[in-house]
Amino acid sequence: MNILVIIPARGGSKGIPRKNLRPLRGKPLISYSIQTALGSAYKPDVYVSTDDDEIAFIAKKFQAKIHKRNPDLAKDATTLDPVIYYAWQEIAAIENKQYDYVITLQPTSPLLVTSSLDKAIQKAIDNSQIETIIAAVNDTHLTWRKEKNGFFLPNYKARLNRQQLPQVYKETGSFFISRTDIIRENSRIGKEVDLYILPEEQAIDIDSFQDWSVCEYLLSRKRIVFSVSGYPEIGLGHVYNCLILASELVDHELIFLVDEKSELAFNKISAYNYKVLKQQAENLVDDVIGLKPDAVINDRLDTSISYIRKINKAGILTINFEDLGAGALEADLVINAIYPEQTSPENHYFGPQYFCAREEFYLHEEKTLSDKVERVLISFGGTDPNNYTQKVLNAIYDKCITSDIQIDVVLGLGYQHKIEEREYNKAIFHYNVNNISDFMFAADIAFSSAGRTVYELALAGTPSIIMAQNERELTHFFASEENGFINLGLGIEVEQANLVAAFENLLEHSAIRISMHEKMKKNRIEKGRSLVIKLIRKTLNKET
Repeated sequence: MNILVIIPARGGSKGIPRKNLRPLRGKPLISYSIQTALGSAYKPDVYVSTDDDEIAFIAKKFQAKIHKRNPDLAKDATTLDPVIYYAWQEIAAIENKQYDYVITLQPTSPLLVTSSLDKAIQKAIDNSQIETIIAAVNDTHLTWRKEKNGFFLPNYKARLNRQQLPQVYKETGSFFISRTDIIRENSRIGKEVDLYILPEEQAIDIDSFQDWSVCEYLLSRKRIVFSVSGYPEIGLGHVYNCLILASELVDHELIFLVDEKSELAFNKISAYNYKVLKQQAENLVDDVIGLKPDAVINDRLDTSISYIRKINKAGILTINFEDLGAGALEADLVINAIYPEQTSPENHYFGPQYFCAREEFYLHEEKTLSDKVERVLISFGGTDPNNYTQKVLNAIYDKCITSDIQIDVVLGLGYQHKIEEREYNKAIFHYNVNNISDFMFAADIAFSSAGRTVYELALAGTPSIIMAQNERELTHFFASEENGFINLGLGIEVEQANLVAAFENLLEHSAIRISMHEKMKKNRIEKGRSLVIKLIRKTLNKET
């Protein structure tokens, strides 16, 4: 197939002066369409048809050939049909070729990608009956028309959701693919027309400064992959952290990737309607690289040097959370809110000031402690692998009932133990809640494990008794007396008598609870989220 691409670009644009030469993200607007065409697998001849010497000069720099347009075809009222017709006739003579297709490619569609253009070309080649293929976008909406009497009538019979309406498509202007046997001086459209439906982000035709701003934004977007783990043994803390980060980075393209063990994480992320994929390759790093991201955010415990090096070698930025592995030393950014670091390289940040809280925690008024304990919260995260929930219930239930204290038990998505609620019929059980902050702010005392929850409890300022789920949680430095917590250590080793004693001590001494509250609040954890997002954006933009 002989294919000719003509990019029409006159110099007298009115809406945005000198639009075709104006820098868009550091490159002249016209360069995008030239590079899209030159990248085609069909190796077309690529010509810019222009009346403007400066446009011709720039187009040549980007390896396009030039068709010098007749000034009579560069007027405001001139349509593209004669421009393309005469350019095709003259170029065919110059190249001494009989072209099968002429493609009009607009320089005002910089977001069009070569793969879309090539698929449209292939569609035309595969069906010889198609005479014209026009780039379009789905534009189905509830629309109205104006009648002669001045009032409006609907263009629909019933008010339906967009997906249920008859589909309507709008030309984007990105490209026209015309079979040469139907091209005339005043037409590039044959009788047999097909549409190539573009994704919305490729369909923008720059006609205003607002369009220009949207293109600037879309071109500045990064593709970010969240590589995250979440299964019963480690809980969902990593998942919640990534969901918080994702809510702050929605101006970028976000993809979640979970390893083969993390079915629990997959289900949780899916519930938030993010794009989430499961591991397919034998080595997770190959899935990461295959997604071709600009950056990967790893929140999956310790990374290895080989994992990070392979990602970095592919030109992908690495941002790691709660990473004590050897790979952390070679990551571009490491943030450890939970684990202490003995030495901290320049790009490592640790401490409670880097904790990211969910949005719900910023919507509450300052907690005021009551002299009397009226509500107790039991919440051991999304999985509670050691079933501390029942252990605490056994220890405090009778005391709470005799003291008229309400018990709220929050059980997460991954809680797999069987608990006989009828044995604790005065307690209130809540499953997979989306408003844990309400319970934390309402509680006078809380029981929890030593993961991310301790930071949330500190944000609420709720006096808390902590039991670690595993040896790793014992290293979480924040759940300490200094920061307002009673830490009983590894929960499986805690005797019931010690649980009872710690609880009753808090019940009887409001001064202790007030002191714990004040210690928690002094950490100013609420500032961590904005601080972390600033660090991530700085890394994404490769700022020093």
